[in-house]
Amino acid sequence: MFIDQAKIFVQAGNGGNGCVSFRREKFIPHGGPDGGDGGKGGDILLVASSSIKTLLDFSRQPHYRAQKGANGSGNNRFGKAGADLILKVPLGTLVYKGEKLISDLVNEGESVVVACGGRGGKGNAKFRSRREPVPRFAEEGEAGEKATLRLELKLIAQVGILGYPNAGKSTLLSVISSARPKIADYPFTTLAPNLGVVRFGDGESFVVADIPGLIADAHKGKGLGDQFLRHIERTEVLVHLVDIQGYEGASPFDNYVATNKELKAFNPKLLKKPQIVVANKMDIPSASTKLKTFRSRIRKRVYPISALTREGIKELFNAIRRKLKR
Repeated sequence: MFIDQAKIFVQAGNGGNGCVSFRREKFIPHGGPDGGDGGKGGDILLVASSSIKTLLDFSRQPHYRAQKGANGSGNNRFGKAGADLILKVPLGTLVYKGEKLISDLVNEGESVVVACGGRGGKGNAKFRSRREPVPRFAEEGEAGEKATLRLELKLIAQVGILGYPNAGKSTLLSVISSARPKIADYPFTTLAPNLGVVRFGDGESFVVADIPGLIADAHKGKGLGDQFLRHIERTEVLVHLVDIQGYEGASPFDNYVATNKELKAFNPKLLKKPQIVVANKMDIPSASTKLKTFRSRIRKRVYPISALTREGIKELFNAIRRKLKR
């Protein structure tokens, strides 16, 4: 199951208490205080890892606590520090405390401390002085930090494929990469973004994301709503796939305009990204006539393809490559 949002509660470890102790040995009548300090509580860290693909585990287990520090003991023995708790998150995870973004974990191994362990309390040996040669008190350990965090995943892909349902986005992804998304002839087959890696013969590659279909008023929650639009905010290039046959009676041009309106309503900056317009299903009869009409209305370059027969895929590859290099 693909989960891209989760709320969790974290509590770092409490510090250990300091010890009240006095040295008592034969032939040493004035041993004095020898209580050791408590150990520091464990921190809680989030670490980006490519081995994790979703926030599912965090939605199922929302509470996390780090180990507390051990108490100090006599003979000036310090308590052991509590072990840090390391939580692995997918690459591209944003971490919020309230409304404040505290970290964006994009690269492998990047980490952030989200809750600091409490400091260990001082033992009575630390309080010995001329005024207080026999201190009979020690410090308690400090409490570890607590925090409620909101985790939000934005997939890291250089190219995003978007468009209306049944435009052929998943089919295109399966043709140009090794990804194997679910493909069927009914709307909203894709219920979660799919990632694939496209490789060129010279060793170059890029990551592409297939975004579930958008329809009018998606930003208001219609259809699959805006829950997956955030995943194209990181992309460098958008491939706008249009079904040249139209969708549910609307023309290809109307669908193209409606999708761009949804992008603008969600985040106007998305329209500033380079966008490659692609007309799919050119293997269907009358597609050429409809392509001519679509081109006359859009007045932009349109790349005709058939994801089914792979017609025009090479030209689309080269266009994406040029956009990425720019």
